[in-house]
Amino acid sequence: MIRKWLFFAGLPAFLAVQSTVMCVPAAGQSSTGNVAGMIRDSAGKPIAEAQVLAHNLTSGASFSAVTSTDGVFTLEVEAGRYELATVKDGFQRSTGRVKVTSGKTARFDVFLATSTVPGAQLATELAALKARIDQLEADLKAKNASEQASGGLVATTTTDPALLPRFPLKREPLATVASIGTPAQTQNATASPSGSSAAQPEKPAPSIPEALQAPESTPGVDNFTPFAYGDFTWLNGSPRNKDTVLDTKFFTPEVRFDTHYMEDFNQPKDHTIVGATESFRSGEVQVEQISVGGDFHWQNVRGRVLYMSGLFASTTPRNDASSATASYPGNSGGVGQWDLQNAYRYVSEAYGGYHFNVNHGLNVDAGIFVSYIGLFSYYNFDNWTYQPSYVSSNTPWFFNGVRVQWFPTNKLKIEPWFINGWQSYAKFNGRPGIGGQLLWMPKEWLKVVANQYAIGQDNLGLPKTERIHTDDSIEIRYYNKPESTGLSKMAISITGDAGCEHGGGLSCGGHAGPKESFLGWMVYNRFWFSKDKYAITLGGGAMDNPGRYLTLLPPINGATAASGTPYFTENPGDRAHMWDSTVTFHYMPKQYITWWAEVGYRHSDVPYFAGRGGVTPPGGNNGAPNQFVCNSGAASGTNDLTTAYANCGGAGSVWFPDLRRSETKLSVGVMVKF
Repeated sequence: MIRKWLFFAGLPAFLAVQSTVMCVPAAGQSSTGNVAGMIRDSAGKPIAEAQVLAHNLTSGASFSAVTSTDGVFTLEVEAGRYELATVKDGFQRSTGRVKVTSGKTARFDVFLATSTVPGAQLATELAALKARIDQLEADLKAKNASEQASGGLVATTTTDPALLPRFPLKREPLATVASIGTPAQTQNATASPSGSSAAQPEKPAPSIPEALQAPESTPGVDNFTPFAYGDFTWLNGSPRNKDTVLDTKFFTPEVRFDTHYMEDFNQPKDHTIVGATESFRSGEVQVEQISVGGDFHWQNVRGRVLYMSGLFASTTPRNDASSATASYPGNSGGVGQWDLQNAYRYVSEAYGGYHFNVNHGLNVDAGIFVSYIGLFSYYNFDNWTYQPSYVSSNTPWFFNGVRVQWFPTNKLKIEPWFINGWQSYAKFNGRPGIGGQLLWMPKEWLKVVANQYAIGQDNLGLPKTERIHTDDSIEIRYYNKPESTGLSKMAISITGDAGCEHGGGLSCGGHAGPKESFLGWMVYNRFWFSKDKYAITLGGGAMDNPGRYLTLLPPINGATAASGTPYFTENPGDRAHMWDSTVTFHYMPKQYITWWAEVGYRHSDVPYFAGRGGVTPPGGNNGAPNQFVCNSGAASGTNDLTTAYANCGGAGSVWFPDLRRSETKLSVGVMVKF
């Protein structure tokens, strides 16, 4: 979920593109691709009117472009390998190589250092470069003329619109390269005719212009934008998309689809799966997530919205006890009025903010943003598995409040939070929560993250109870051969969580009242194969949660976090110890789609998972989830079992859900993200 603020600048779709030589085989047009990027100075500020020159190492064709006011350029070129040079008066020249594939865009980002070379000398060098390229063009024309005379195939340059590509380039003489100097320097640099002996080098021109020659290297490494120096798409909890389908200077769209089929081997007759934030219905094809939205960015102002529909829109709000305004007999519901659950139901992320040019970036955002606690992303497409362990599945998926993201370096993020509470649209009691994240990625193969939370009074009905929590993870990629057709990558993720509630008669260790604590861990190891097209993930975890304050409430008779249920109490000290394991297979033919299959086993030391009888009372939910249910399906009028028997008609007259200690589940599905 880390977003690189400078990437929000995008690549404008309407930049002026220039070309000086276009080679077109007589038998048809060459396939084309693009080279695009941003030119910045050593402080990270965009450089306008910088000249970018591209020379095809095979055909000899050369192209040029000038950066716009935001430092961005785009070149449409024929497919092949290119030597690129970036020049700008007052800066040192930079060179590099890229490979352009038909129909795709090769990224070339450059940071130019301040130059100590006088402007006159720079203009002279550019004039010599222009002369050499003119000579190459003349030699190519002569060769074509010779081959034409001998009846061979001819590669010619042309300005005939009928022979240009379907998306023609803006063509200008390369002599304009020298115009980046002063007017006097420009006049001197262009005084000699193109190709004249005065402008020719003493030795024969090399096959590659000297100004474009450079050792083979990875071009355009971005050492300014946070975490842009490496490829982190391998991380668990991060999307693996390397390219953006459509990007503009103002808006970067995002679209997600997540559809699955799950088979719970307990075969609950009401098809209800219990105890997860990713698994809800058994024996059915269901759409878990449909999301459309994206990022807005203009003049350092930023905003993001991602709308959400599908199962997530119904299941996520039910786990927030703060905002439910519905009341049941004997229960007052959540905190106050106004229906916040429905107000936010169809939004997973929505915030606006501003980017300050401080160090490597400073963002201040306010709204709803996805939580990082638990390592796994709330969006299943981003994860190594579909069903994560309890540490992730039972901890927050969103926060509502204000965050500040400070990047003192391009490898470190410090992010404090001021939020309503622990995954809550509203504030539970009299005090909001504070927290933050420390994210450090010093190498492409390593991620270390620490999340902390404190002071929030997040227990409904217990206004004096405070919560603290620590969530810490490390991810290591210990094997990497991305071009291998066998084993191409291996990585491991390790997460540990600890927390507790104290005050109001509760204690962390159980010495001053019932014990309310959370202790959990999870470990996953992932193997990629055949150039990262396939992957297998093995792993699992466990949690111990006395008091059950983070244990997901089973939806018995429609119960929610606000209503509670007498069939699975969350009283201080109630035990809950659970563990699980999964094996997940991913097939990823394109970066935008994942086909997957997963087998998982979960176990609890108390009855928790839905069994064959299900968790729905006879006749369906009766509107009183906080009461015992009679065998007739009617509400008993009480959450006291003895009284419920009396009200329902004696011994054996009270209905009970079928809860089991274990669950095995087979799942398959497809996920798409653009």
